[in-house]
Amino acid sequence: MTKYWLLNENVIYVLKRLFQGLLTLLLASILSFAIIQLAPGDYLDNLRQNPTISQETIEELKIRFGLDKSPLQQYLLWFKQVITQFDFGQSFVYSRSVSSLILERIPATLLLAFSSIIITWAIALPLGIISAVKQNTITDRILRVISYFGQGFPSFITALLFLILAQNLAPIFPVGGMTSINHDELSFWGKVTDISWHMILPTIALSITSFAGLQRLTRGQLLDVLRQDYIQTARAKGLPEKRVLYVHALRNAINPLITLLGFEFASLLSGSFIAEYFFNWPGLGRLILQAVQAQDLYLVMASLMMGATMLIIGNLVADLCLKIVDPRIKLEKRDS
Repeated sequence: MTKYWLLNENVIYVLKRLFQGLLTLLLASILSFAIIQLAPGDYLDNLRQNPTISQETIEELKIRFGLDKSPLQQYLLWFKQVITQFDFGQSFVYSRSVSSLILERIPATLLLAFSSIIITWAIALPLGIISAVKQNTITDRILRVISYFGQGFPSFITALLFLILAQNLAPIFPVGGMTSINHDELSFWGKVTDISWHMILPTIALSITSFAGLQRLTRGQLLDVLRQDYIQTARAKGLPEKRVLYVHALRNAINPLITLLGFEFASLLSGSFIAEYFFNWPGLGRLILQAVQAQDLYLVMASLMMGATMLIIGNLVADLCLKIVDPRIKLEKRDS
């Protein structure tokens, strides 16, 4: 009975969070639309500066895109389309549905984001553990310098340096893009290898700043736990040091890191702008940047909704992971 009760409790919690997420998305869409409307001009301003485009054509486009209506009417029509048809409108620049553009680009961005998260955690956790265990030794000092160095480099500087490195080492590392020219002629595993090879530099560029911060956080959390009385008790009982470290200490130190994972997942969308721009990666980051520059209203709205959705999902997944790692955590108390 207890298992079924806990299962129902978790299901209720997930449904509650999803409902809260929908309300958050509604408020985010209103705020985003209002902020976009505050920006001077619109997409047609660039066309008005082109002497080859007549005023009649401008008026036709204005009616076609719905820019002749008031901002409130534009938002209500857009919101109705999203609710009833899951249609985020038409892109002004690409003359295609926004949904198809996002579905086309999102796999590349998610591939880069997930690979970056895996590499970040695979590097940061071991280095943070070593730094904590070897506190105040030469090893600890070297690792701390590396973390300071990593955090001190802005993402665009890191991406630029890797781009210069790729150009100087060409053709060892691909300079840009997601695939090679002969990608379609390769076998299945050849295509996988080709994409993976193109991912190396943008993934590392996206991971450097993240791994440095996570390494320092891992070290600090682990040091705090290692000072607790129950760790000293476990050592006094004669438990092996590896068991004390990995079973008792790390399991309790990792909780704040899992919470951070939800925010990190959403931040990778904004962080990918720079990596995708420098390495010509065909993902959402470049698409959103171009949409903002061209004031492509509905594409910008859909992109902002995508970022908010990733934040909501990331936090929900982080909370569920916390429950799995530490069953003592009550999910309903995390909302209070």
